[in-house]
Amino acid sequence: MRTLLLSFTLFLPTVLLSGQAPFPSTDEIKQFNASKTCVVLEDDPFSSYNIYIQEVVKSSWKITPYEFITVKDFNVRRLNPAYSFLVITQTNFDKDKAHGLYNFINLLQGKDVNKLSEMPEICAIPLSFAGVSDLVYSYKLGAIVSFMQKHAQKISDDPSLTLRKYLKYYNKNIPGIKNKTILVEQEDLTPEISTIEKIKAVYTGNIEIVTDEEIIKAIENKTPDTVILHKVGPMGERYSGYCFIMLIGTDDSELYYYNLHMVDNANPNGLLPDDLKRLERKHASLD
Repeated sequence: MRTLLLSFTLFLPTVLLSGQAPFPSTDEIKQFNASKTCVVLEDDPFSSYNIYIQEVVKSSWKITPYEFITVKDFNVRRLNPAYSFLVITQTNFDKDKAHGLYNFINLLQGKDVNKLSEMPEICAIPLSFAGVSDLVYSYKLGAIVSFMQKHAQKISDDPSLTLRKYLKYYNKNIPGIKNKTILVEQEDLTPEISTIEKIKAVYTGNIEIVTDEEIIKAIENKTPDTVILHKVGPMGERYSGYCFIMLIGTDDSELYYYNLHMVDNANPNGLLPDDLKRLERKHASLD
């Protein structure tokens, strides 16, 4: 179970809001479709997140009307179903004995409830380990937010999809990676697959080790037949916790792979050989 905390920056305290956000009902999905989406900006005047999220929403958000608001506005409007919200929260997990906190970007539907965790959750994507600079993830927001919008449209078209295994539902798309190029950053690879030579020993598909600038360019240009690795895991002095792995298409905003593992000696913090072997098995099944 996830526990949600609203992510307040610098000027406001963090308040614990316990519980697992519920999937939206059919009526709540209809409310979302009729809502104005409020994009909650951080209170940090130097936030790179604010710069990126405004650019991304202005250029790509089409599913609902939108408005940029403050955290103070959110605390008032979140009770009103006429609004939905794109907002950063902090999340921990009951099964994580390391008690790590993670930044998530959530798409929530407004509802007159006491707790943030009781607001219907249209979509939630891990962004980073809490406390790290928002520069760690902001440059990937174009791909992440575009996927969230596509997911919202998908469950609007078929509300029964909210009952599936959420992001793991998209692993049905793994075969689609076969003819695509995966872009990864060096720091997101575990030692066993830290070079192209080591990668090729377990994965025969196309994969390139690139810089963040090359990932930015792929997202901005919607480079065809390309997916980026979005990895979230413990940082700094933390050596345990969950590691999230996502592969997102740059041209079609599709999620092709989602997995998470607990970081330990056998499963380091990053893309694992087992992740690539899983992709390889799906490829082989198509031949």
